Amino acid sequence: MTPLSHPAASGTVHPRRHDLDWLRIIAFGLLIVYHVGMFFVPWDWHVKSTRANDGPVYAMLLLNPWRLALLFFISGVAIRYLSDKLGAGRFALDRTGRLLPVIVFGMIVVVMPQTWAQLRQAGVIEEGLLAFWPRYILGWEIGGIDVPTWNHLWYVVYLFVYCLILAPFVPLMRGLCDGFVARMLQVLNRPVTGLILLALIPVLPFWAYRIFLEPHFPTTHNLYWDWANHAHRLTILLIGYAVAKNEVFWRAADRVLVPALIYCAIYAAALWWGLGRPDADWEGQAWLSWIFRLGRILYAWLAILALTGLARRYLNGDGPVRRYLTEAIFPYYILHQTITVLTGYWIAPMGLNVWVEFAILAGVTTAGCVAGYEIVRRIPPLRPVMGLKWRSAPVR
Repeated sequence: MTPLSHPAASGTVHPRRHDLDWLRIIAFGLLIVYHVGMFFVPWDWHVKSTRANDGPVYAMLLLNPWRLALLFFISGVAIRYLSDKLGAGRFALDRTGRLLPVIVFGMIVVVMPQTWAQLRQAGVIEEGLLAFWPRYILGWEIGGIDVPTWNHLWYVVYLFVYCLILAPFVPLMRGLCDGFVARMLQVLNRPVTGLILLALIPVLPFWAYRIFLEPHFPTTHNLYWDWANHAHRLTILLIGYAVAKNEVFWRAADRVLVPALIYCAIYAAALWWGLGRPDADWEGQAWLSWIFRLGRILYAWLAILALTGLARRYLNGDGPVRRYLTEAIFPYYILHQTITVLTGYWIAPMGLNVWVEFAILAGVTTAGCVAGYEIVRRIPPLRPVMGLKWRSAPVR
């Protein structure tokens, strides 16, 4: 969606950040895998397998804390570069032109089949897909679902709103980041203290949100009443914005890689132990439950630092695959959940083996995303509603 440039030590030249391109591709790819997994775990979702079980829960719980936080962090970095390039007014216009068509088309066309399949599987409606469409567009509420809805496109909606809110403050934010924030981040140059502060200071607001906001504002993806989720997402986005062009931060992220990976491994082992306890009663042991909750937030931040460090070391190269996927991954994200939900709805009654279900669901979702992108990128009117520019860039 947005060019990502690399913060050079001089502060004046910023080659493209191929490492963050790859991280964005990986983050969206894992999001697609996560939504395929949601069909099989015993958690509430749009459609469910009749063979849903606890098997994938551990992997899902390891992904869940940082998968979206990483996307918002990268989005913050991208916002810094784009807003610096365009200025406040043009930045707001650019984001409106790139994201608003995706939201409107996505809600009216892309997401509609998800709602249809969800209500059909629940036995709320009986009409076919095309007969349901006008009711979906013109209705206010069907079977407890407010329509039209945005489902997985809430990320785009929130990102669009955050961009419009921040746009008037771009000059002020740029000055703060290049002045006050840059001076504060000099502490990260300290060999030991800097790494401790890098690991702990950014998680403090998230701990506060977990203690004081989340009990009162559970995540709803309702734009007007999702305050804890807004606090989490906007804060990590602002952190990405603040450090985007600060080489001190990126060097510190490199240095903290090994400790971050060690903590992530410890958290993964502790989670495995916790899930395996036959007498696990987290509500009855509040102290232990809170240790896991706060440790989960630290795990999410250190996972982001570890991933950025690994990407800077091993994913900083360019090539045709990177260039192709950098453009393709956002249309994949827009399309994937509708393909997954429809496929899951059709295969759920067949009584297939769970691994056969998984193979079909993963294969159809992947093939559908690839085919969908190859189609829409060749049809100019469909490009902007799939997050692409009107004209494709020449292939180098």
